[in-house]
Amino acid sequence: MQAYPLFEAALTGFLIGFGLIVAIGAQNAFVLRQGLLRRHVLAATTVCALSDALLILAGVAGLGTLVQSSPRLLTVATLGGAAFLAAYGLLAARRALHPGVLVAAGDGSARGLKATLAAALAFTFLNPHVYLDTVVLVGSLSGQFSGAAKWVFAAGAMTASALWFYGLGFGARLLAPVFARPAAWRVLDGLIALVMWAIAASLVASWLRA
Repeated sequence: MQAYPLFEAALTGFLIGFGLIVAIGAQNAFVLRQGLLRRHVLAATTVCALSDALLILAGVAGLGTLVQSSPRLLTVATLGGAAFLAAYGLLAARRALHPGVLVAAGDGSARGLKATLAAALAFTFLNPHVYLDTVVLVGSLSGQFSGAAKWVFAAGAMTASALWFYGLGFGARLLAPVFARPAAWRVLDGLIALVMWAIAASLVASWLRA
């Protein structure tokens, strides 16, 4: 077994994983906001990273093919995810209209650990776009490798996901001085609401076209 093909597989997986996850999406918006609030950042980022790793492994193992072959499962996942994202968008819009209630840093008491973990899991497993990126796309692209190289490819993608989530969550505090102003929170939550609604609309549109 040569080292170069394994390195190539790992690098390919890393670049693909990084390219898919570095986008304005539901998971990233949630992690960014937790990082700015400094509330259970380690818990939120770890749940997102581990969840992505689980889905990537499932995709590489062949679950992506199974999901694509079940129209009913795709419908339930798509419409359920759209409803969840639309509802969270409404909450973000409501926060944008009342930014005075937000604090950029705190001791974590405003949102409990259980609520944070539940939200992190929901943003992962109730968002069909996550399945598309991790299970379907990464799973499909892993087909260019075989044997150990396929799992090294998966490891590369999982590493990119973990680095991004931890970097986003813990790096967000560097923006804390900006978000000490209510106006900054109004802009952030307004953008989050628009992102959530846009994703929800795209899910419904894709379901209608299917």
